[in-house]
Amino acid sequence: MSVINIQLPAIEGDQQIEVDVKINGRKRKMHYRVEIFAWEDCIQEENRAECLRDIISKYEKGWQLINIGSPTETHIPLMFKQLTGN
Repeated sequence: MSVINIQLPAIEGDQQIEVDVKINGRKRKMHYRVEIFAWEDCIQEENRAECLRDIISKYEKGWQLINIGSPTETHIPLMFKQLTGN
């Protein structure tokens, strides 16, 4: 099993989350970011799929998209995980 879902308390956007886990007795720290992006900031606001592709492709290196949250008419939440070694 490589995925464990953890219920977090309600958080606002643009938060950084740290999780400490032990795997076979070895402690690891994992870093996550939840960011809220506004559709109005998109160059191609009418094509949301292209907007998301653009956001993801330009996102800070060393971070991997792991979840796209439920979009609203004005925003979309994205969760990124920091790649190991960064």
